[in-house]
Formats: sequence, structure tokens, C-alpha cells
Amino acid sequence: MAKILLEMKSITKTFPAVKALDDVNLQVEEGEIHALVGENGAGKSTLMKVLSGIHPYGSYEGQVFFDGEECHFTNTKDSEKKGIVIIHQELALVPYMTIGENMFLGNEQGSSFKINWNETYGKGNEYLRIVGLHESSRTLVKDIGVGKQQLVEIAKALAKNARLLILDEPTSSLNESESKHLLDLLLKFKSEGMTSIIISHKLNEIAYVADKITVIRDGHTIETLTKGVDDCSEARIIKGMVGRDLSDRFPKRESHIGEICMEVKDWNVYHPLYTERKIVDNVSFNVRKGEVLGISGLMGAGRTELAMSIFGKSYGEAISGTIIKDGKVLHLNSVKEAIKNKIAYVTEDRKGNGLILSNPIKTNTTLSNLKGISFKGILDRDKEYKVAVDYKEKLHTKAPTVEQYVGNLSGGNQQKVLLAKWMFADPDILILDEPTRGIDVGAKYEIYCIINQLVAEGKSVILISSEMPELLGMCDRIYVMSEGKFVGELDGKEATQEKIMAMIINSDNSPKLVDDEPASEENKEEKKGEK
Repeated sequence: MAKILLEMKSITKTFPAVKALDDVNLQVEEGEIHALVGENGAGKSTLMKVLSGIHPYGSYEGQVFFDGEECHFTNTKDSEKKGIVIIHQELALVPYMTIGENMFLGNEQGSSFKINWNETYGKGNEYLRIVGLHESSRTLVKDIGVGKQQLVEIAKALAKNARLLILDEPTSSLNESESKHLLDLLLKFKSEGMTSIIISHKLNEIAYVADKITVIRDGHTIETLTKGVDDCSEARIIKGMVGRDLSDRFPKRESHIGEICMEVKDWNVYHPLYTERKIVDNVSFNVRKGEVLGISGLMGAGRTELAMSIFGKSYGEAISGTIIKDGKVLHLNSVKEAIKNKIAYVTEDRKGNGLILSNPIKTNTTLSNLKGISFKGILDRDKEYKVAVDYKEKLHTKAPTVEQYVGNLSGGNQQKVLLAKWMFADPDILILDEPTRGIDVGAKYEIYCIINQLVAEGKSVILISSEMPELLGMCDRIYVMSEGKFVGELDGKEATQEKIMAMIINSDNSPKLVDDEPASEENKEEKKGEK
């Protein structure tokens, strides 16, 4: 029988007005990959914060046993000494420090008075090779992509002699190939005896790597399923997560598509720093009233850059082209002008660019339309409160009150607040950039219902998503983008994953297996040395 490495008994954690965990139990065997699944707000991340010492001993009820010994962690340093390392969904790297500096931050190599930089970068390179990242540890973190940054976080954990690795939504910002590499890495670590806990909403990834799956719902342990013994189908897991059968992932909708409401013609955008590099290349498209228009493409295709450049030129340099809305040519030189012309953009980065986490729900909800709650330039706080309550109820946002700080909400409920913010602006065209990234199937279904409601009212939705099933399940029409260009257009009823990928692969500008990012000075020096 396998050894129990971790046991959490009767864990109860209460925040003001909310019981986040209620008598939760968890057992993890040594050398297994254990998945933790549940809706946003179910308590998964809170449980892992208890385990890692972020919620210190004394702030919760219950017991934590690791390697047979009861543990009273007061901070993350205590848990890391035992070999428990957590990697959060929001990566904790300092962009203007090197990879090596980040890897050993708080774990500096050398003496108490002097850092040994040769040892730092030497060990850094060793751990980078272990995780399959072929970068110099002297490279600045800002000069590598998100997928590589995720591998740096894992290398950083290995440098702390991790015995139990906790990963919270590790693939939420990664493309398909990066996700596959990371999951294969976990399987490799498992074969070497490491134990992992993975929190993910991507059930196909859970099926690929997990030996056991614990389902948490509303702060309670529902069940633990064992691969090869129990029914671990997606339908079974979803039923455990949401408390009911979810027979159809995408709500049914009758399409009533009207006339063209916006056209974008010959649109070009250049990189804001590397101004000779064209990010969006002569793109033209249209969207109709009552239509859900999808934009598909691999990571780096230019979809987000296209959306942001249309939205008041909030990305890019030397932007050219024409936007025509309702027969009128628009000149949108600022976000304010885009909003005024009834165009809204829901960013993929809800925490960084979409919401003010330190402000309550009510403030975030009304932020994009202060005129809507003002009288002669003076904010009406009662009206602000009423608007926020209306949207909270309309979107089923889980929070005790609209006075709750947005930073304390789960990812799915933050996404609903972000949607409410732009819905209150009453746009004709709503651009949604990865609107369901990092949220559970139940919350996704609710957001899909909101999208259907918007288009039923005659509004238009442009949906950018890296999840092809989402595009295929929701869109009336799909444009396919590759390397800054539109390379195809498909009717939603005829579109398949195979057709979309074929358009990308067969396009003249399909992605090449080379790194075309501008080289850092360090990389340039390395290449000189290789020559």
C-alpha cells in the first residue's frame, strides 16, 4: 500500500461573512498526481493556502499532517522547509530581474554577506535544463514568454527541494503545445517519485495526468475518485462540481442575425517597442447585429493586439485602416472615444487591466459609465449601489454584498464583475478576449448564457478564445488568424477543429518553429559564443 504523504483533516476556514471551507478532508499518496477540482469559489485555492502557510496556523480549524508529522505552518517558509512548494495562477516573478535571480530570490546562494553569482547562474542553468527550458539563467524574465515563465516557476520550486508541488491553474495562460509540455513534465517528475497537486478547470488535462481526483463544492469535500477504479468521466466530475448534470456545455440559441453593424478595413498595427515589426497585417472583417463572431488562432497570432488596437488604439504604433460603424467612419484615438461610440473590450487580463482589486464590486461595476450614476457631475452613491446590486443578481455573482472587495472574489466571480462593468456601458459591440479563461464549467455556462442574452437583444459579440470547442459551440461565424493575418473564414455550422488547424497550417504565413522575438543582449552573446 502506498504511503500517505499528506493528510488534511476537518479543515474549516472562515472569512468575514463567508465560510470558505467546512470540514474538508484530503489525503494524498506519495508519488501520485492528485487533482483538486471544483467551481470557482468552491475553496480549492483556500485549502492550498492553508497547506502552504499563506493562511497561517491558528487562522483555521483542523489538522495538517505531512510525512506523518502534524504541521503548524505560520508562513510559506515553514512549508517550504518541509518541501511543500506552491505555484500560483498569477506568476510571482520579477520581470526586470534575471531568471537566476528570480529562482533563488529568498534562497540566495553563497554566504550571509555575499551572493555567489557563479553558483546562482550555474545551478539556475542546471534546473532550467531539468524542466526542458533552453534559456540562459542570465536572461531577464521580461524577455521570455508566459509558457517559459511557468517553467521558470517550476525550476524555482525544484531549487527549493520540493517533495510536494502544488500547481494552481498552471496551464490557464498557455497554448496547447506549452500545456502538453508542462503536463508531460509532471508525469516525468511522478516517475522520479515527486508528488503533485494540480488545480485545473481543464478536465481533459486532469484526465491526462491525475491518478486521483478530489471534488470540492461550496467548501465541502464531495468525493475522491481513483483512476481505473471509479467513473472519472467528465460528466461524473461536472456533476460533482456543480451538483447537477450539465448535459450540454453550450446553451442553445436561435440566431437572428441582422445587417452589418461594424466593418474594419485594411487594418495594420506595429509593435509599440519594435516599431519595424508588424503585428496585425492588412486585416479586414465585419460583424453583424445579433451575431457572435469568433476569432481563432494560436497564441501569438495577433488576436488580442487586433482587439486592443480597435478599442481606442490601446495597443500598437503606426495604426492604419478604417473602422465603419453603422455606416459612419470612426476615428477612435482613445478608449474614451471607443466607449462613446458604443464599443467595449473585456480584457483577457482581468486582474492586471480589467479590475481594481482593492475596490469593491460596486465601484468596479460602474467604472466604465460614471455618467450613468451621476447628476450634474456629482456621483450618486445610492444609484451606484443599486446598479451594482442589479448586476450582481442578474449575473448571479457570488458575494455577500456589493461592498465586497473584488480581490477577495473567485476568478469566475471577478469575471462576472468585469462583464457587468462593460454591460453597464451599454455597448453595441462587445469584444470578449478569453472571457472564460481560468474559470469552471458552471461559471462558463453562465457566461455563455449572458453572451446569448446580449445577442438576443441585438448587440454584437466578438469572441476571442484559445479553446476551440468554445468557439465551435458559441459562434455563428469564425475568422481564423495566423501571424497577424486573417487566413480563413468559416460558417459556425460548418466549422471544425480540423478545418481551423488546416487553415493555419496551410497558410503562407503559418507559424515557423523558430523564435522570432528580438534577442536579448545575453542571448546575442551566447550565439556569438556558439559560433
